[in-house]
Amino acid sequence: MITVKDTVHDHIEIDGVAADLLDTPAVQRLRHVKQLGTVQLVYPSANHTRFEHSLGVYHLASRALDHLGIEGAHADRIEVAAILHDVGHGPFSHNLEPLTHRRTGKYHDDVEELLATGAVGDVLRDHDLDPSRVAGLVAGEGTYGQLVSGELDVDRMDYLVRDAYHTGVPYGTIDTERFVRELTFVAETGGGDGGAGRAGASREAGGAGDDGRADRRSGGGEPASRSAPATAAGSGSPELVLDEGNVQTAESLLLARALMNPVVYTHHVARISKAMLRRAASDLLDATATTAAELRRMDDHDFLAAIRTCPATDEISRRYDERDLYKLAVWAEYGGVPDRVHEADHATEVALEREIAEEAGVDRDHVILDVPPEPTMRESTARVTVNGEVRRLERQSPLVSALRTAQRNQWRLGVYAPAAATDRVGRAAADVLGLDPDGLVSEVRHAMPTTLDEFE
Repeated sequence: MITVKDTVHDHIEIDGVAADLLDTPAVQRLRHVKQLGTVQLVYPSANHTRFEHSLGVYHLASRALDHLGIEGAHADRIEVAAILHDVGHGPFSHNLEPLTHRRTGKYHDDVEELLATGAVGDVLRDHDLDPSRVAGLVAGEGTYGQLVSGELDVDRMDYLVRDAYHTGVPYGTIDTERFVRELTFVAETGGGDGGAGRAGASREAGGAGDDGRADRRSGGGEPASRSAPATAAGSGSPELVLDEGNVQTAESLLLARALMNPVVYTHHVARISKAMLRRAASDLLDATATTAAELRRMDDHDFLAAIRTCPATDEISRRYDERDLYKLAVWAEYGGVPDRVHEADHATEVALEREIAEEAGVDRDHVILDVPPEPTMRESTARVTVNGEVRRLERQSPLVSALRTAQRNQWRLGVYAPAAATDRVGRAAADVLGLDPDGLVSEVRHAMPTTLDEFE
């Protein structure tokens, strides 16, 4: 057994196959992939990595398995999926995923090939574990996949608390111990809310093959808009829910994510720097022999070294290294953006960037259009037990509607340019994109604490 001292969960005990996986190159690589990417430019202490997050997810999965009474090969597969769930991430975590997905067709949780080869594949086979079945759990497939990737998954529980700790932002704090203690599987009986009616709870969902692979449903464009993986919900198989008396527990997860989004995950400086690195990654692939598959396997250091040494990307690299970032030329609210821009695909966005640059009289490289995906709230579909009936949180909690409104109000389209060109680029962007002048945000507050009144 290996014991690791963790900032969030104190002591994490790792044994069995998970301990054997710990020192494989695929897992150790995660020490060099930051959990929050460029957020460190806003919160300097946000330097935690996918490695310690993976340990935290493993720890919470193990705790949940103990409470659910799941043992043996099922438990081994789930614990392995937990510690391996992020090995498919490229440099700077989710940031470059839209680019690599367009060119490879793979998301970060498409890991079957990674798990079947190299040291990881050897360890799994030594323990009589099928890499394909583990990969299915990583993608959230099957009954037990819900623990690793779903509305109530242990991945979400760890990253919210860990991100809050390392940024110093208090909003992500949730009671992880209560969450894992109150999880249960229920056998779906039909009727009720969305097909889930009154159900008999079981602390052990079972039967061979419950964590087997299900059909993948393709998503498109951004990872955030990807279709949810096939799960037990609606299939008659056991589904993961929070036990009776836990509506507020589920709401705390929803609220934590809603508050962390504008303060941390979509902070305007983080978004600008992420967009600049996406541009650099695209230019790197176009200007060199580097392939998207190779880019996926780089860590943060590899990627930064690559763009520093490429003439096509050295200017963005310098700006990133010196924090000489592009500035906001446009920061537009959801309702002020025409539908054609909301619905634009990547090729259309590139064409719009060129048109804005031409009208503004600047180099195309000096204009970045950043259109976020449609606001989503996956946590709102989490299921809770109320009076013996399984219900979606969005049906039970009035918070969901309020937070959806806040989420849309916080959505912003960004156009970024070097400081000297922001006025020209801003005027050109408003004209080319057809933005409603009343929907433009005139300024972003600097060096001001975020308070709860922003969500009213």
